[in-house]
Amino acid sequence: MITDEELQKDSSGLQKELNDLQFQLFRMRENMKDISKDSRVLGIDQSKDDEWMIVHSIDDGRTCKIMLSDCQSPYRGRCDFSLVASYTEEKRAIHIGDIKGPAGYGYGSICMKYLKEKAREHNIPVITGDIAERDWDHVDRLIHFYEKHHFEVTIDPDSKSGEIQWQDL
Repeated sequence: MITDEELQKDSSGLQKELNDLQFQLFRMRENMKDISKDSRVLGIDQSKDDEWMIVHSIDDGRTCKIMLSDCQSPYRGRCDFSLVASYTEEKRAIHIGDIKGPAGYGYGSICMKYLKEKAREHNIPVITGDIAERDWDHVDRLIHFYEKHHFEVTIDPDSKSGEIQWQDL
């Protein structure tokens, strides 16, 4: 049996959630206007914490940058997370150069989904990347991330380096 007190808590929690969602929708609308001036909006997605994120990119045919901007704060020309990749000369592969932003929120997974879509759009069957010595302090997290996204990961512990490769089937 649910008590009146529990019902009141549920009601106030739902009201707070509704207010937060309304604010995010307002901010999303405002941020979309500003972001679309700087880059191409690819979509809207949600983080692990159910935060709404605007996914956008800049692509000049040589380099592709997929970025995320949250809908909690105003867009001021800077994204909250980014994945930077380049096309090989023959356009047979996309090579991931850098991933920047906080870990553990699902932002990398969102960007990876859109990078794979971009590869498919351009009929590019392979995505590659390197794991460098600078990444070695979080190499286990990188291995988990890439394997979760169906990359083959090769690591050389002696040189503290590695390679990743995803092939579209």
